[in-house]
Amino acid sequence: MTRFKSCTALAAAAVLAGCAALEPLPPPSPPAPAFELIGRVAVNYDGRAFSSGVRWQHTAERDELWLLTPAGQALAHIVGDAAGATFTGSDRTEYRARDVSGLIRRALGWEMPVMRLAWWVQGELAPGAVVQAVERDQYGRLAVLAQEGWRIAYVYDPPEERGSPLRRLVLADGSTEIRLVVDGWRRDGDAP
Repeated sequence: MTRFKSCTALAAAAVLAGCAALEPLPPPSPPAPAFELIGRVAVNYDGRAFSSGVRWQHTAERDELWLLTPAGQALAHIVGDAAGATFTGSDRTEYRARDVSGLIRRALGWEMPVMRLAWWVQGELAPGAVVQAVERDQYGRLAVLAQEGWRIAYVYDPPEERGSPLRRLVLADGSTEIRLVVDGWRRDGDAP
């Protein structure tokens, strides 16, 4: 009888563990609004440095980034969508990964949180991500944001110039610092 009770208790524990494993996952975060930006990126990581021009087209379905030489030639072309991500280097070397962030880490050796950055570059908090701190400037815009282990500092043009868009963004997570300078910007609904 004791053996039967032990087996029953084990079976019940296994069923409960199976139910716990079947808990629904939280819904995915909504995609950031579409935009296109042109600028420059400088990255310091693990005692190394990387810099290039950058062109980034973001839509709800896809991210496409070009890392560019000063003359405008592509160093790398990165494409990510629901099917995965592909990195193609200037020498035609190709890498594949599940997402753009993992792909950049694999191909270039540094972290770039692209899904959250698509929100941050628009001066918004990434939905569903843990916020450690928020500071706003006198116009109510994000000045400093700490979210998901990243600290993001914002620099804007004066409000009377260019409609007050973001000029520079500095992200740091302890081992990586990314400086993104925005030279040109267009969001859905902006005039061409």
